[in-house]
This record gives sequence, structure tokens and C-alpha cells, in this order.
Amino acid sequence: MVARWSAEAFDGVEHVEHSRSREHYVAWERERLRQMVQECGVGDDDAARLVDDLHANSKTWSMAAYAEAPGVLDELRAGGIRVVVCSNWDWDLDRAIEAAGLSDRVDALVTSARAGARKPHPLIYRCALQVAGVPAEEVLFAGDSWRPDVEGPLAAGMRAVHVAREERDDAEPPLPPGAHRVRDLRGLLGVL
Repeated sequence: MVARWSAEAFDGVEHVEHSRSREHYVAWERERLRQMVQECGVGDDDAARLVDDLHANSKTWSMAAYAEAPGVLDELRAGGIRVVVCSNWDWDLDRAIEAAGLSDRVDALVTSARAGARKPHPLIYRCALQVAGVPAEEVLFAGDSWRPDVEGPLAAGMRAVHVAREERDDAEPPLPPGAHRVRDLRGLLGVL
């Protein structure tokens, strides 16, 4: 049951009808939590309180930038490269980016919550391309998750970079044409 309710279980899912506004999106998040707790056997009288707690706690964690991120982002932007963050994130990615000290280092944000689909669904990449204002073949998409950050962007016509940090235990699939692998964000500068 855990795999059924993990974030990865929702990867690639389109949810445009729930992305009309922050309120619609939050209602959808809460409904999914309600279904999960009921599937776990929680009774109706306790479900509402538990959903309140789970939803509140799901918003308490923070994002921290990797040590090399500020310098790499500064160098990219100094070189005239538009930096767009595309993430399977809720409505408030801007707050997390600000808390991580990166707001002034990115040009735009695209979240699955606002786009109406989670990576690797093609819709989120179309939104990111529109925001970036460049054709897919001019985009270098970097991320640490294989399907959302390598397979999805390649299918959308972008080049992809798999950021496979040494400390992660993920399997490293063979690189398909159009993909690169780096150990940290500094490697992006050599791929460009």
C-alpha cells in the first residue's frame, strides 16, 4: 500500500481539473489524503483530524540548496542562460526556493501543481518550454530522477542531464542519446 500512495505513484499523472487555483489543488491534496487514511482503516470520525495533521505536516519541510548551486546558477545566468525550475511540487515552490536562498538566481518556476501534470507527463514540459521561451532542442534539462528528469525531457525533444550524486544509491541506467550524466551541478557547465 505504501507504494500506491508515494509521490512516485503519482508521477506522470495529469490533474488539470485540480490545478485551476491553489484552493482547488489543496482540496485535491486533502481528498487524496482522506482516501489514503480511509484505505488504512481510519474511521470517519478520526479521518478529518488525521487529514488535517498529515496535510499540515506535509508542508513543514524545507528545501536546502546544494553547496554548488548558487555559484552554478550565477554563472549560467551571467552567460545569458535563462534558468527555469520545473518540479513535481505543490503550489508554493516559490516559498521553498526563497527559503533556500535561490530566488534571485532563477528566472521562472513551473510546478506540477500549477501546470496540471506531474513529470514525466508531457504537459509539464510544454509549460516549462513556454515559460522558458525557447524551442525544446535548445533546452538542457537537469535533474536527479531518471523518468521525470531524463526520459521525460528526452521524449519532449530536450537534451537531458542526469545529476547522479555520489552519495545516492540509485541505479544508473545507461545513457540514451541526448543525455549526459554529472556528479553535481558544476558538471552542467561542461555540458553546455
